[in-house]
Amino acid sequence: MEHRVALLGCGNVGKALVGILARKRDHLKARYGVDVKLTYVGDIRCGSTMNPRGLDEEKVLEGLAAGKLPDPFGTIPLEEVIRLSGATIVADATPTNLATGEPGLYHARSALSSGAHFVTTSKGPFAVAAAELEETAKKNGLSFRYEGAVMSGTPLIRLIREDLAGCSIESVEGILNGTTNYMLSRMEEGLSYDEALREAQDLGYAEADPTADVEGFDPAVKLCVLSWVAFGVELKVSQVDRTGISGLTSKHVQRAKMEGRSVKLIASIHMDGGEVKAKVSPVEVPREHPLFGVRGALNAATITTDHLGKVTISGPGAGRDETAQALLSDIISVAKTKI
Repeated sequence: MEHRVALLGCGNVGKALVGILARKRDHLKARYGVDVKLTYVGDIRCGSTMNPRGLDEEKVLEGLAAGKLPDPFGTIPLEEVIRLSGATIVADATPTNLATGEPGLYHARSALSSGAHFVTTSKGPFAVAAAELEETAKKNGLSFRYEGAVMSGTPLIRLIREDLAGCSIESVEGILNGTTNYMLSRMEEGLSYDEALREAQDLGYAEADPTADVEGFDPAVKLCVLSWVAFGVELKVSQVDRTGISGLTSKHVQRAKMEGRSVKLIASIHMDGGEVKAKVSPVEVPREHPLFGVRGALNAATITTDHLGKVTISGPGAGRDETAQALLSDIISVAKTKI
């Protein structure tokens, strides 16, 4: 089964996806019966390139390394890119504005209205138009997938939607931001807040402006995604009760440790009388809590269900290869699904 992919955004994640496709083409064919051809690559810094018969991924990687894609292709609307490249799937790995959902929101609308499936790592569109995008996909007989939007390549969304199918989800609580979990782990070891932040920035976990992480905006938007996935309710970021970690000190974190607890930035969501309640805040979790031992940049989530009780999943919540894996798994799912 052949699928032609238009890739938008070739930063770390997009570049990693190109590399995976170059290395694993034969594996994907043999294991899943899926022939994935990259027919368009567009990047704001390196330009764009297209070949409806399939691009040479190695040449694309060479072009990205040089800062200029091979056989440069002009800038045109995404709808026209889809038509000219023959793309059946649009994979979006562009940065996102958490307030507006752009540019991912434009990409999603354009792809789904032009007959292409859409897979993305972006959380932004959910802060603005989750119900609209799902409805557009359904109406047009297309898939809209976003595994990488919450825990990178760790399949929390697929776990809830597919593996726990038939269960009623009562609540989800998790550590959904690796930057703050790393900082809190280091503060537990004696670093000050400022020292932990600088170290996280040096390691590439935190941006130069860490506001989205340390003030809890990133996990709050992820709760918007989970609200839709777990409960079918569209939730806006403004509806999330949000407190970050910027007010914490190492003294506070170490006191909790001495008392047998560990401070985590917990994102939680549950139904209360037919209404979704969502919260992000630092919590002192006890030793017996399933998230107590989650340290460093790891993410983890505990889903409480009616049939299975508590189910906990843990894994990488960030990283170029890890997030590219989420895009790849969504591409494979689309290719194997009959809508």
